Amino acid sequence: MKHTKRAGRVFQVLAALLLAVCVLCVDLSPALAVTQADIDKLKNNASDLSQQKKELQSKISALSDDIANNMKKKELLDSEISVLSSEISNVESQISTYAELITQTEAELLDAQEREAAQYELFCKRVRAMEERGTISYWSVLFKADSFTDLLSRLDFINEIMDSDQKVIQDLQDLQAEIEEKKESLETQKAESEAAKAELVSKKSELNKQREAANALVAQLRASKSEYQEDMDDLSAEAEAVQAQILKLSKELAAQQAAQGKPSNAALGGYIWPVSSRRITSTFGGRASPGGIGSTNHKGIDIGGVGYTTEIHAAKAGTVIVSQYSRSYGNYVVVSHGSGNTTLYAHMSSRKVSVGQYVNQGDVLGITGSTGNSTGPHLHFEITENGTRINPLKYLTGYVLAG
Repeated sequence: MKHTKRAGRVFQVLAALLLAVCVLCVDLSPALAVTQADIDKLKNNASDLSQQKKELQSKISALSDDIANNMKKKELLDSEISVLSSEISNVESQISTYAELITQTEAELLDAQEREAAQYELFCKRVRAMEERGTISYWSVLFKADSFTDLLSRLDFINEIMDSDQKVIQDLQDLQAEIEEKKESLETQKAESEAAKAELVSKKSELNKQREAANALVAQLRASKSEYQEDMDDLSAEAEAVQAQILKLSKELAAQQAAQGKPSNAALGGYIWPVSSRRITSTFGGRASPGGIGSTNHKGIDIGGVGYTTEIHAAKAGTVIVSQYSRSYGNYVVVSHGSGNTTLYAHMSSRKVSVGQYVNQGDVLGITGSTGNSTGPHLHFEITENGTRINPLKYLTGYVLAG
């Protein structure tokens, strides 16, 4: 009967230790703020963009080499440039997400290593304690028993010590396995991040080639001006149609705002430079046609000294009434500042605002580029007041005329 009770007590001790092990095995680490799934989602988006690009390339290849198709090719190349820009933004997001994931994994690895050191210290303390008690050998403890009852008592003690020591050792082994897993994960993340960076370099190189191809087509137009006069007339007509639509939308918006009791910021003047550059490559009014393909009656100014990454800012607060692509203006945005008063920003590589959006003076509208009827990266900027396009340099001072 005593043996049965003693066996039951041993079982209870073992059960309690098992429960403690289960509690200690619970993962108390915080949930990841960034996961591999976030990166996988970005990669899926990148795959969709790649498919769009292939479709555009197929359309470009399908066009004949006949010069009359160059304007259509330019439009398709502009579209492909836009997709490539989105791909670059996607890869940059992947790299940023990898950086966050790597930082988190490094923190987790450090935490695991600190816990391993603490666990190892605990193990060493257990060994030192047994040395001090002279209980290094479990068998020597049993052989010191002077009776069967004493033997059973010592056996219970040894069982508890053995279970406790085994848990310390097991915990140490688990932590070592966790550390190895974290190290492998970290190496994988770093390798994938470097691959994404290499892809980014490749995408940017591809983007530059497409821009060169688009500008080369415009150069062909320059060399064959007479053959393209009809296309140029179409572009001029499109530009005038765009202006008529801008005035219509501006008046409609002002009427809506008046009906809603909203104040109109139709006061003239008060503009700021839309880009950081002050270099004027083409002035307002009569001019020689740039490269033989541009308008000889310039309705705005061209601001050079920009590339494909310069931000374009709203010259004045207002509401976006146009954000789209046209053959003449490429990617362009129009902001209304009251009935008949607007600003226009053309040839963007990408647009950052949508129709109906209110923008404050200085807000980013897009990025400079060479889309549409353009011979190189610049910003075509127009100001319309009281329904008539005026010379922006009436308000913008401190400029430098390109030689």
